[in-house]
Amino acid sequence: MEAFSQNGDSVTLNLKGPDGERETVRADWLVACDGGASFIRRTLNVPFEGKTAPNQWIVIDIANDPLATPHVYLCCDPVRPYVSAALPHGVRRFEFMVMPGETEAQLSEPHNMRRLLSKVLPDPDRVELIRQRVYTHNARLAERFRINRVLLAGDAAHIMPVWQGQGYNSGMRDAFNLAWKLALVVNGKAGEALLDSYQQERRDHAKAMIDLSVTAGHVLAPPKRWQGAVRDGLSWLLNYLPPVKRYFLEMRFKPMPQYREGALLTDCAGKTSPVGKMFIQPQVTLESGESVLLDEVIGANFAIIGWGCNPQWGLNAGQIARWRAIGVRFIQVVPEVQIHREQDNAPGTLRVGDTQNRLKSWFALHNTAIAVVRPDRFVAALAIPQTLGAQLTALTEKTDPRNRGYRPR
Repeated sequence: MEAFSQNGDSVTLNLKGPDGERETVRADWLVACDGGASFIRRTLNVPFEGKTAPNQWIVIDIANDPLATPHVYLCCDPVRPYVSAALPHGVRRFEFMVMPGETEAQLSEPHNMRRLLSKVLPDPDRVELIRQRVYTHNARLAERFRINRVLLAGDAAHIMPVWQGQGYNSGMRDAFNLAWKLALVVNGKAGEALLDSYQQERRDHAKAMIDLSVTAGHVLAPPKRWQGAVRDGLSWLLNYLPPVKRYFLEMRFKPMPQYREGALLTDCAGKTSPVGKMFIQPQVTLESGESVLLDEVIGANFAIIGWGCNPQWGLNAGQIARWRAIGVRFIQVVPEVQIHREQDNAPGTLRVGDTQNRLKSWFALHNTAIAVVRPDRFVAALAIPQTLGAQLTALTEKTDPRNRGYRPR
């Protein structure tokens, strides 16, 4: 891309192909996924707030993994911290901190490579080196994720150190959050204001993951030796407390995505409410007897899921038609033993059996009967049959201001 511009209803891109041929493309929206050095973000003068770590690391990738253990190790060596990670396709990655005064050229010399690898391998000469390079950790977050008709995603919106392995995951969360909203807007089923919820929902969680990754880096490689000694002593003590040990081993400290504003109804949601959190992913039984994941039943749609009740009950024809138009699955969950009772059938509603009793437990825990689940599997609203119509109207008005005051008949 050589340049781009936007106006009130489109984005124009000036492109140059590998053969030098130029092309102009016009689109309704532009999603900038062009990396941490994003040309699009820089052209729009969007601040990329944060900092760059003062120390560098050298990455060494080796084919035919000489360790072959399916683990990732973060080794808090006070002399030279390092990471050992098993990657797909039989690749082993080592990352060593670059110490003051060292250069990439020096560390890449055979005798220095051998010295580094001797810390982690019994025979550092018997390796199939793929590559080695030095890089710097960054922790930065774009001030805005939406600039008129341009949306930033992935590394163009946020970059973070590798210590929690959340860079790729954060980009995927951006994509899942944005894709269904763009689809509704592009197809004329929602107004452009829905896209404002992308930043509302994603930016805070991206920042939380950046902060966690930076903290993990400080634990792995503290700037002072005495801090490392304190870390080691504290870790040794905590290792004798099983609940604390499990807390860290299972990474329960990692902040889960939770939206407190955006395309959902949180007005009456308490701290323990599932609204703004991801719905569960249980096995369910179809009327054919096949056992599948609930995701396979929902597909790339909204879902209005009722425990034991027909989720269409209490909705008028206009509401049902509107939600079917944007893509919704009405799902009735029943105990598995009731899946073949014909009297429970409701036209237009899919019926599934609660194979693992997880859905019954979920609805009981949250004292509700119906969950409105978005295509990205976040809970948008809760209801009982008598309040579902009002909740859907409120959700429609909140996510698409064009329908404010709209009362289907």
